[in-house]
Amino acid sequence: MNAAPTLLLPKAPVLVAGRTEAAWIDSDGEIETLSLADAAKRVVLEPPILCHARATAERLGQQGFAAYDLLELFAFVHPARFCLPTPRGLIAALELPAPGDLAGQAAGLIAAAQRLLADLADPARGPGGIEYDRHARPVARAMHACGWRWAPYALTALGEAVPEQSGPVRPVGMDIWRDLPEWSEDAPPPNPSHFPVDPAEARARLAELLGGSAEARPSQADYASAASAAFAPREEEDAPALVLAEAGTGVGKTLGYVAPASVWAEKNKGTVWISTYTRNLQHQIDGELDRLFPDPALKAQKVVVRKGRENYLCLLNLEEAVRALPMRPQDGVALGLMARWAAATRAGDLVGGDFPAWLAHLLGRPRTSGLSDRRGECIYAACQHYHKCFVEKSIRRARRAEIVIANHALVMIQAALGGGDGGGENAASLPTRYVFDEGHHVFDAADGAFSGHLTALEMVELRRWLLGAEGRGTSRARGLKTRVEDMIAGDDRAEEALRRVLHAARCLPGEGWNSRIGEGQPDGPAEALLALVRKQTYARQPDRSSPYGMETDAHPPLDGLLDAAATLEGALGALLQPIQELKKRISAKLDTEADQLDTAARQRMEAVARSLTRRGEVQIGGWRGMLKALAEGTPEEFVDWFAVDRFDGRDMDYGMHRHWVDPTLPFIRSVVEPAQGVLVTSATLRDGSGEVERDWAAAEARTGSRHLPAPAVRVAVPSPFDYPNQTRVYVVTDVRKDDLGQVAAAYRSLFQASGGGGLGLFTAISRLRAVHGRIAAPLDQAGIPLYAQHVDGLDTSTLIDIFRAEEAACLLGTDAVRDGVDVPGRSLRLLVFDRVPWPRPDILHRARREHFGKRAYDDMITRLRLKQAFGRLVRRGDDHGVFVLLDPMMPSRLAGAFPEGVAVQRGGLAEAVAGVREFFGTADEAAEQAGQARG
Repeated sequence: MNAAPTLLLPKAPVLVAGRTEAAWIDSDGEIETLSLADAAKRVVLEPPILCHARATAERLGQQGFAAYDLLELFAFVHPARFCLPTPRGLIAALELPAPGDLAGQAAGLIAAAQRLLADLADPARGPGGIEYDRHARPVARAMHACGWRWAPYALTALGEAVPEQSGPVRPVGMDIWRDLPEWSEDAPPPNPSHFPVDPAEARARLAELLGGSAEARPSQADYASAASAAFAPREEEDAPALVLAEAGTGVGKTLGYVAPASVWAEKNKGTVWISTYTRNLQHQIDGELDRLFPDPALKAQKVVVRKGRENYLCLLNLEEAVRALPMRPQDGVALGLMARWAAATRAGDLVGGDFPAWLAHLLGRPRTSGLSDRRGECIYAACQHYHKCFVEKSIRRARRAEIVIANHALVMIQAALGGGDGGGENAASLPTRYVFDEGHHVFDAADGAFSGHLTALEMVELRRWLLGAEGRGTSRARGLKTRVEDMIAGDDRAEEALRRVLHAARCLPGEGWNSRIGEGQPDGPAEALLALVRKQTYARQPDRSSPYGMETDAHPPLDGLLDAAATLEGALGALLQPIQELKKRISAKLDTEADQLDTAARQRMEAVARSLTRRGEVQIGGWRGMLKALAEGTPEEFVDWFAVDRFDGRDMDYGMHRHWVDPTLPFIRSVVEPAQGVLVTSATLRDGSGEVERDWAAAEARTGSRHLPAPAVRVAVPSPFDYPNQTRVYVVTDVRKDDLGQVAAAYRSLFQASGGGGLGLFTAISRLRAVHGRIAAPLDQAGIPLYAQHVDGLDTSTLIDIFRAEEAACLLGTDAVRDGVDVPGRSLRLLVFDRVPWPRPDILHRARREHFGKRAYDDMITRLRLKQAFGRLVRRGDDHGVFVLLDPMMPSRLAGAFPEGVAVQRGGLAEAVAGVREFFGTADEAAEQAGQARG
């Protein structure tokens, strides 16, 4: 029997940095409390053991310093496993005793280091066990050569000798792609049948999902019964069975629609696509489906989470980065941890799956999440990893699944292009049954999916896609020639078309475009137009000192702009023509050589043809239409404008934008009409004006159902929660919203009154940052940790995870963060809005306001935002929450955003603070009594 490996820890201090002070345990075990300034001096002299080096450096005001980061060690030992990137989160993930103060957290980090090395020494203890840990030794050796600080201790734990010197970097063992399983091609599945789902079947399936011990929820069964109407067979062409279903929070709509959806898929041997707006909800639904398929192996066959290609790790990008390691050893830590994750991941999903989102912040995006195919450079079947590709595997699994969980953007883009993303998909393979959860966001998703942007960055991206990375000596930007030259070899007309494409692409902006335009020396027709767009936007902007974006109407154009637009339109036409010819030649080869092409070659050619369609007819064709409209006038269904995008006062992009006035029109035409049945559902579909028909009309306008020949089925199932007793709403009337000192004092007082558990929403990033700077320290001293979007550097989903786990914490975010917050229990018990979230009065809103009803449209949008934010407070039957609006100018007509029976109390800040303190004291006492009664 082999002797147990020796476990060694670095002889190094341990550091945990709070908001106002730090805990330091020196290498002899002495504990000290330091100021942040003193801690900043020490870390430069002696690399400490800590959790999240980059976040710690930000708290200390440092650019960065050497450290033994336990998150790196965790990602190495337990790849693809969830962990909050905080000392408490790491300690909890390792099932160690929960620490108290900063000193306790520092001591806990020592125990965490010991546990991680012990797990590494005994890999069978970790999830996945030895199955993936055979890569651990070679990856650790490669990371040691690259200077990873934990490598000597990891190698010792693995029973490996530690080289005395790092030696040359040989990335042997990081080629984990060699051991990944391959997918196999199957015949296309037959079309599904059209048997309906009886309401009784939906109720019976729901009962199965809930189990016999589940609490009876009549409203959920009513919802499932009503949702079954969306699975009826279509009676007329372009007239799907459409159901608009509003289910109040607490009804249980996820299982409510899964019940009829799963019955339909089972009866008809078909697939139902469930679409969400946020990635968080995608994974929540995936978790709920464990009830339907408790066997993981069966679930893997029946349920697939689908996202766009840019969300998955590209194995070719990983391989190329690994092969470059001898020249770039500084990438060794990131790539080693990515290799460990790639060998353990379930689906290769870099966004919202089992990839730790904090790794990108910790190690940098280029060598972590940046290894996805974000630029459309996939070479499909020509790639040596094609049959192991995470994206292609997901596409093929989705064809035979019963439930596909996607997102609105993917669904709409896929439908608009008449097929899928690779895998040989076409219009015939598009879904026929949809469930759109978070249906109140269909309008916004369609607005993004069906808009056009003739901007510098979009044109630079197209040039890069066509020409590759010019003069950069990197193979990752492959260019069109690399992707197609072998498939058109010997076809003179196709080769000539390719040459013409590559020549004409030089009309697009090249590297250094921003400097040239800023200096008044644009190069080429695209940069000439952009220079005039920038000039017009600046000339007509009332406040050019704004650090944020600027916009102006496209009409009337500056002198010379129409000539520049005509020149660019002609140049784009000269680019489009050979793209179309190249596509034509590739399509012809698919026909003439059909009996000679294998499946992979055919699918690769089909994918390239679709890419040429998307980049050619769709993108370039759309740009040409926008340019012509500058002279001919914008069609009435569109809105055109010019904009300069800025970041911290610097111009980052500029160009022309086009949106539909009503983006639900293309949504209905491309997604809904071709489908057989569609369910659009949300807790906030309807407006809250108080007039039933008007509120349903708002739902029909926001979902586009009014554009169909037959009316949608309307379903409304109220929430089972007792909102009048479980919630309070305050409008504070004595805080000046333009005085950020008063606003900050209000947030601090309210957060302290609730004892934490507060979510602060802001309508502007600048206001959020200003308030954070004023209240972080006093809240920290009161034992209330404060986290903030746009301040802490962590991605939003990680911040929400931390907020959910720490009951006393508070979180600041923009108004948009409310969509990602699903925090049941006491962790979210107070929601504070800095002011009424009116829609931004930009050019696009001006056109829509005119089209949809002027002030009534403003009110509808604002009520829906308030309604959605309020809905975050109570997620379970025993939740309690308070909603506070720091805006005395809130008109009473917006009160319909809140549930019936919930009184809006107006008064001073002192009254609101006292009310919050009293309410939570009463609620806590009631919860304690209920717990004792249950006991």
